[in-house]
Amino acid sequence: MKKIVECVPNFSEGRDLAAIRQITDAIESVQGVQLLDVDPGESTNRTVVTFIGEPEPVAEAAFRAVQKAAELIDMSKHSGEHARFGATDVCPFVPVAGATMEDCVTIARAVGERIGEELGIPVYLYEHAARSPERCNLADVRSGEYEGLAKKLSDPDWKPDFGPAEFNSKAGATAVGAREFLIAYNINLNTTDRRYANEIAYELRERGRWKREGNTEPFYYKGNVVYFAEGRFPDGNSDFVAGSFEELAEHYRVEYGRDLYERYRSLGLDPADLTGRPVYKDGLFTHLKGIGWVVEDYQCAQISLNLTDYKVTPPQTVLEAARELAAQRGIVVTGSEVVGVVPFDAMNRAGRYYLQRMRKSTGIPARDLGTTAGQGRGLRDVADFDIEKKVIGLPSQDGSLANMKVTDFVDEVSRDTPAPGGGSIAALAGALGSALASMVFNLSVGKGEFDDRYEELCEYAEKAQEAKDRLTRAIDEDTEAFNEVVAAMR
Repeated sequence: MKKIVECVPNFSEGRDLAAIRQITDAIESVQGVQLLDVDPGESTNRTVVTFIGEPEPVAEAAFRAVQKAAELIDMSKHSGEHARFGATDVCPFVPVAGATMEDCVTIARAVGERIGEELGIPVYLYEHAARSPERCNLADVRSGEYEGLAKKLSDPDWKPDFGPAEFNSKAGATAVGAREFLIAYNINLNTTDRRYANEIAYELRERGRWKREGNTEPFYYKGNVVYFAEGRFPDGNSDFVAGSFEELAEHYRVEYGRDLYERYRSLGLDPADLTGRPVYKDGLFTHLKGIGWVVEDYQCAQISLNLTDYKVTPPQTVLEAARELAAQRGIVVTGSEVVGVVPFDAMNRAGRYYLQRMRKSTGIPARDLGTTAGQGRGLRDVADFDIEKKVIGLPSQDGSLANMKVTDFVDEVSRDTPAPGGGSIAALAGALGSALASMVFNLSVGKGEFDDRYEELCEYAEKAQEAKDRLTRAIDEDTEAFNEVVAAMR
C-alpha cells in the first residue's frame, strides 16, 4: 500500500491572488503531488493550502512552496487578524494512508533542515516533530509573533531547531511539524436556534462550559453560573466543594486522573487567582473543539466541530453522544457534514463501528465500509457526499489487467504473448478464493448458532478481504515484474 501524506502549509498572504497562485504553482510543479484546496482569507491575510502525495514529492513540494513564499512575501509589511511569525507561518505534515506519525516526523525534520540551511530561515519544530516538550504547543512556539521574533531569537532558550538564530525581517520564521489529521465536522439539528447548537457543543467540547445550578433541565444554559469564592471551591463535575484550590486539585486528580492546574491554565486562567471567576464543567471529549452556529443555506443550526485526533475522539462517537444530548432536549439530529476531506482510515473505523452495533460482519469491501459510515452518520443530509472525492487514501485497484472485463482478460491471456501468464492467473485465482472465504464468514455471521463467535468471524472475514485486495494487485504486479525482467535482459 502506498504511503500518503498530507501537507497543510499556511502562508501569510491572503489578498494578492497572483502571489498565492505562484506559490501553488510551485507546489504543482512537483510530479506526484495533488493540490486539494486553496483557502485565502482577506481579513486574516492568510492562505491555507492542502496537498497530498507520497512522502518524497510532498517534502519537495513543501520546500518549493516555502522558498517561493520567502521570495514573494515581506513580513515587515504584513498585517492581519491571525497570529503569525513568518511568510510560511506553519507547515505541518499529516499521515493519511499507509504512513505513520514517525514517517511525518522524519519528513518534517528533513524539510525543516533544508529550509534552515538553504533558505536561511529560522525553523522551529512543533507538535510530534518537536525535540522538547516545551516546543510541542504551536501557540508557545509562535508566542510574541513576528513583532517579538527578534527578541525571541536572541534568547538562548528559543534557539531555532534549524537555521540561523538571526532575525530575517522579510521571511520571519517557520514552524514545521507533524500532527494528526484534523477533521472539520458539523452535526445538523432540526432547529434554527443557535442557542440549542451551542448547548450541545459546550457539553461535547474539551473546553467544556461554565458550571450552572438551578434551572438546568433540560437546557443547561438556563441555570445560574457557579463562581469560586473565598474558601469555597466547587468541583465542576459534581457536588463536591473544597475549601481551597489545592484540595480541589487533589480531588480532581483522584476522581478524574487529570491535572486541574493545567486545566485552568489551558482556559487562560491563573489557578492562584480564581476567586470571583466561573467554575468550569469538563466537556465529554478531549481533542475536540466546538461551537454552535446557523447556516442559512441549510436552514438549520449546526454543531461545528474540529476533531484534532480522530483516533482518540472519533467523529461517530461524538455524533452518537450528540444524538443522546439532543434527544434529552427534544431536539433531533438530522445528519452530519464533513467539511473538506477525510482520511479513509477514519471512514473505515466509522463503518466498522456501525456494523458492530448491528452485529453485522466488518469484513466487507472498502467502499462498502465507507458507504456504511456515510449512512450511519447521515452525511448526505445537507450536501452531497461523494466518497471518491471526499475520502483520501481510499484503497483502489488501478491495474489495467485487474480492471478488464472477464472476457477481455481471458482473451488477453490466450494471445501469443508470455504475459499475462501463470503468475497473474494464480493471483486472480487466489483473489477469487479469498473472496469466497470472506463470503462464507460473512454469511456465517448472520446465523444464530454463530453469535458467540461474532468477533472471530469478523476477524477472519477482514483477513480474507485483505488477502483478496493484495492478490488483486498482484495480477498486474506479476505481469509488470515479468516485463521488467524481459526489458532488462535485452
